[in-house]
Amino acid sequence: MGGGQSTAEESAGKKKPDLHAIDERIPRAYKIITSLAAGAVAGAVAKTTIAPLDRTKINFQISSDKRYSFRGAIRFLIRSFRNEGFLSLWRGNSATMARVVPFAAIQYAAHEQWKHLLNPSNDRVLPPLKRYVAGSLAGVTASSLTYPLDMARARMAVTNKCQYGSLFEVFLKIYRAEGFPTLYRGFTPTIAGVIPYAGTSFFTYETLKKWHCEYSGGEDASHIQKLCFGAVAGLLGQSASYPLDIVRRRMQTAGITGTEHIYTSIWTTLLTIGRNEGVRIGLYKGLSMNWIKGPIAVGVSFTVFEFIQRQLRKFQVFHTEPPPPPSVGKGT
Repeated sequence: MGGGQSTAEESAGKKKPDLHAIDERIPRAYKIITSLAAGAVAGAVAKTTIAPLDRTKINFQISSDKRYSFRGAIRFLIRSFRNEGFLSLWRGNSATMARVVPFAAIQYAAHEQWKHLLNPSNDRVLPPLKRYVAGSLAGVTASSLTYPLDMARARMAVTNKCQYGSLFEVFLKIYRAEGFPTLYRGFTPTIAGVIPYAGTSFFTYETLKKWHCEYSGGEDASHIQKLCFGAVAGLLGQSASYPLDIVRRRMQTAGITGTEHIYTSIWTTLLTIGRNEGVRIGLYKGLSMNWIKGPIAVGVSFTVFEFIQRQLRKFQVFHTEPPPPPSVGKGT
């Protein structure tokens, strides 16, 4: 009888391992590897899930003539399906994957490393300000390293297949027709927007997990709960940075809409949109669509990331120190 109770207690303990203790056993190099792998999968799954909604949003964002409405978004999806086929709803998704996979991998891995750098005392949870800063720096790191791929995705999402047939063709045509600097057009509003977006998203998600842990007495959140935490994080993150997302898209696609002489900087783009289209209709065009797709994407991304990362870190191979690199010039 007592032995049965002991076995039950042991199995219960196995079901609820100390995740912080497990992470402490994993060398930093393997933490980066597992975060990169889990982030890549999370980004791919999340973006593929909402790709049709993403293409619809971009179609309205880049135009000063099209007024966004939910009915208009549905009509765009139906028209794309009828004229170009079902897979056209995922047009530009190859460019999205080429950007999102490295972006998400770098962002999640960078977030973990920034948290480590901002936490010299190795506390389980960062204080609120550092939590926000770690998220913002992770977003800036990932955006800086993958920006040309975001430009290519925006171009593919708003053009016909005959104009840009592949990701390579986008880069080639932009380079030949508009010059190399065009690949970084809209970079400044991207960085300005990713700071509140990534900061708010990571801060909200980490804070909600912390509150759940305190409320439940240390219980880990379920997948559904993490999905909900991520959804709230995505909703707040999108709302905090949306006008700069509009500016970014206008500047990225100015070369194909003939407005490169109008959208020359963040400030002039904001003023032009606000003056000609209004603040609510122009700078927040398509926000309701983002309130649908953003929470879905961020919720899926955080949940998949944590699941894949946890599964990878269960493997014993990641619990030992990696072999040292071969020494160069040992005799010196």
